[in-house]
Amino acid sequence: MRSSLFPCTVFGCRFYKNEFTYMNIGKRRKGRFPIRKEKRIILFVLLLILDAAAIPKLKSDAAYFSMGKHTMERKEFRAHELTDDFVRYLRRSEEPGRDVGIFLAEDLLQGRQMRPPFKAKDFQKAEREWKKNPCYSDYKAACESIWNDVKYFPVMISENDPDLAVNYGDSWMSERTYGGTRGHEGTDLMASKNERGLYPIVSMTDGVVTSRGWLPKGGWRIGITSPHGGYFYYAHLDSYADAREGDTVKAGDIIGYMGDSGYGEEGTTGKFPVHLHLGIYLLEGNREISINPYWILRYIENSKLKCVYS
Repeated sequence: MRSSLFPCTVFGCRFYKNEFTYMNIGKRRKGRFPIRKEKRIILFVLLLILDAAAIPKLKSDAAYFSMGKHTMERKEFRAHELTDDFVRYLRRSEEPGRDVGIFLAEDLLQGRQMRPPFKAKDFQKAEREWKKNPCYSDYKAACESIWNDVKYFPVMISENDPDLAVNYGDSWMSERTYGGTRGHEGTDLMASKNERGLYPIVSMTDGVVTSRGWLPKGGWRIGITSPHGGYFYYAHLDSYADAREGDTVKAGDIIGYMGDSGYGEEGTTGKFPVHLHLGIYLLEGNREISINPYWILRYIENSKLKCVYS
């Protein structure tokens, strides 16, 4: 066997240093013919061009089909890491759920982060490719369930006292130890004034009250399922408004008041500072898949309702 520059076979031709071998597979015959150096170079360049064109396309198609029914359970998806520039675009978007889904899929599955300037047509173009995947419709519906119904920031701000504010950070999966070591499945909105019963809490979405009452970890809590199927969980309340389990609420309705309840048997208070624990969940059958609320709060940062605190 002669040494070769690039041992490969294309259309039945096997290329070597000074010649090529033509193989007629059907008749199992071989013939040897001289080939000029210039032609070898041209053929080599053509092969490189084919490789450069085909391999990225194959990798891209493989990434599109890597989306599966368990994609929403991946920690990277649940962390929902966005960017400030993208959130500013989302506030103008007519389809925030779809656009978030595309943004995350491109980053997590394709390995390429979309960058500003963000335009609706770019997301429409990317979606046409993702639609090749049979799991995309369920993936899109999951993203819409936690984004498309959100209208208001969950804490009303004071018209008469600007010092009565709240602050929050990205505390997703920070360690918590009550009841056993675990990750923090939510965002804590901390009160500037540590007084229970002062800050009104409103529903971020339209929906139906699907849970209400005491939990050892969450204290007095209320859970609302939005029209698209997202579950919004408000915990450590001091007291409730009028909405009861089974009632329909509108986005912006007062559902309770911020407190410090929880971490004990029913009625326990004072184990931590006054704050609202906000949890957001996908509902998959009987399972709840927690999603980081931080960037959703950033998205509605400018959609705060006002009231006069008494």
